[in-house]
Amino acid sequence: MTLKPAEIRKLNHEKKLEKLRELRNELMHERGIAAMGGAPKSPGKIRSLRADIARILTILNEEKEER
Repeated sequence: MTLKPAEIRKLNHEKKLEKLRELRNELMHERGIAAMGGAPKSPGKIRSLRADIARILTILNEEKEER
């Protein structure tokens, strides 16, 4: 479930920050499982989480520059 930039832009600022926190927590959890030697349920999940986080941060930075 990757987030599309258009979907992120539709969210208000608080919702974007909330989604960012959720994704970071989920990434931390997945990295913890991987560090303990557990097999991830979805091998590409860490990569997709990192990409979603980057998309949100990019859009937040674009909005900050517009102000």
